[in-house]
Amino acid sequence: MPLVPTSEIVRAADEARVGAMSFNVIHLETAEALVAAAERTGIPLILQISENCIRYHGSLLPITRASLALAEASSARVAVHLDHITQHQLVYEGIEAGVSSVMVDASALPYEENVATTAELTAWCHERGVYVEAELGEVGGKDGVHAPGVRTDPDEALAYVTATEVDALAVAVGSSHAMRERTAVLDKELIGALHEKLPVPLVLHGSSGVPDDELRRAIAAGMTKINISTHLVSVFTRSVRETLATEPDLVDSRKYLKPAREAVTEEAARLLSALSAKTALPGQYAPRPRPAAEPVRRPRR
Repeated sequence: MPLVPTSEIVRAADEARVGAMSFNVIHLETAEALVAAAERTGIPLILQISENCIRYHGSLLPITRASLALAEASSARVAVHLDHITQHQLVYEGIEAGVSSVMVDASALPYEENVATTAELTAWCHERGVYVEAELGEVGGKDGVHAPGVRTDPDEALAYVTATEVDALAVAVGSSHAMRERTAVLDKELIGALHEKLPVPLVLHGSSGVPDDELRRAIAAGMTKINISTHLVSVFTRSVRETLATEPDLVDSRKYLKPAREAVTEEAARLLSALSAKTALPGQYAPRPRPAAEPVRRPRR
């Protein structure tokens, strides 16, 4: 199937009031596992490649081209997205390689610098038909805007979206990056207020620490794009440990990577089915407000 643009998956999920699922690629095994999950369920999926992943592989092209090739060869609807990109050069390289969207992460900068940087890169991406996600930031702290206790202000978020013209906004509503336990409780009232205020889809980072029911309630309240990484990485690692504990003399890495890949496929398929189905919480999700005359933009890839 031809590559599917991220914008198409997010827009369809937003209109259907379901989650647009976005799972992080760590290496080829996880990319293969995630695409297999999309094929198994028939549910669209966004593959995310972070700057950390690029750094691990030494450069952007090998893992990005591999992910794009898997997406293009798949019978499922799969898009490829760059996640948490701080270096301008990686934005340029990723778009040249063929990704259809990028998260411009200037969140560590003071607000005005964040706006200026994000607006500049967004304009450049829009000229090339590329969808842009971004986030407001807070200087300091490992997790920045996604540190526990940080919350996005709806009025500031609207000003940010208006100034930068981004297509989607990552918001802080109670999740945090790299959580290993799924215990986070989200601020559904704030999600609803942000959804009502903003003309763009909302993105939840740090979803690994949020249980299924809470994610479903967040989607019902107005959240659209759901990013998950640590939870699936933990599934992979746990499987490797279990296999090697059972067969400590294994030498061929394929013998323990294959069951780990299948374990990720199973869990990713479960998450896709659980969070991209119609929520059982009707009445909380209102139609997205639209301005009287939306600005004309080039089509997103």
